Amino acid sequence: MIEKCSPARNLEDISTILHLTDEELAWKENSFGLPVLISPYYLSLIDPDDPNDPIRRQVVPNCQEQFSMDSESQDPLSEEKHMSVNRLIHRYPSRAAFLVTDVCATYCRHCFRRRFSGGTEGSASREDIMAAATYIAMHKQIKEVLLTGGDPLTLSDSRLDDLLSIFREQRPDIILRICSRIPVTFPQRITDDLIKMIKKHDSAPFYLFTQFNHPREITEQSKRAIARFVDAGIPAMNQTVLLKGVNDSADILVELVEALVAIRVKPYYLFQGDLVGGTSHLRVDLEKGMALEQEMRQRVSGLAMPVYAIDLPDGGGKVPLGACYLEGRDASGYWVFKTVEGLKRVYPDPTKK
Repeated sequence: MIEKCSPARNLEDISTILHLTDEELAWKENSFGLPVLISPYYLSLIDPDDPNDPIRRQVVPNCQEQFSMDSESQDPLSEEKHMSVNRLIHRYPSRAAFLVTDVCATYCRHCFRRRFSGGTEGSASREDIMAAATYIAMHKQIKEVLLTGGDPLTLSDSRLDDLLSIFREQRPDIILRICSRIPVTFPQRITDDLIKMIKKHDSAPFYLFTQFNHPREITEQSKRAIARFVDAGIPAMNQTVLLKGVNDSADILVELVEALVAIRVKPYYLFQGDLVGGTSHLRVDLEKGMALEQEMRQRVSGLAMPVYAIDLPDGGGKVPLGACYLEGRDASGYWVFKTVEGLKRVYPDPTKK
């Protein structure tokens, strides 16, 4: 693997490691697009001799990002409309998302929040954190808060400590989800000191939500990062994004989810790509996605099987995708099902004789 001592921040930096394709060279940075930032570690995972490398495809920009379809927008999930106080998105009754920072260790080209990530706002102010925590304290129906962004683990331990203290003071019972791709893109950040600090605030559970998209992202370093969370009693869940040319293969997805279970990460969601401008070249056709889901369901256990889901436009929320195995009732009133292999089975309604 190739090592580099500093992050790649532009095409010139990347070109010292990779031979860029014409499409990559044609990409132009602008004030509205997602900037380039690739951690040295994640850059080292790319095969420099493969222009179609699945790691490369996630982080090296190309000119297709400058195309936007009519159906796409910069805020496909209508998060701005559901901003209750600055940086706090309250779209679902029982949970809210707090945008801790707009900084990531690596900017993924499929990012659905590219209107915000890589911006110039930086991390949330103490006033922003207090306002969000106060809102949550006043809305007891909120049971979970997603600490997201950007990536909350780009904050220093001390700043993250302050943030957690404020949320716990206002709602000691709130479940906190740490939404971070750093275990994948910069696992060296996950230290014993970080975990020890987080555990100080365990008046209610923490959960780690991360994003492994390809089996090659599961390395000895990322395994150690995950183990630090899980060994400390913080369960790890994974939300894979289905990406064209990265993981749109049943073999790759099966290998990924089985490898995740082996390192104590529960495959939670397999997400259909959101309708965010500049990402259409990475989205998989819905029909193909549903076929992949059906094949995975035949090949992996329930523990390894994620929910294939789509986050509907205009704030419609998440709904599951995939085949429906209930076909209706037969003439006797029995429920008729189709197995994942396509066979028929009937099930009598227990309330009917």
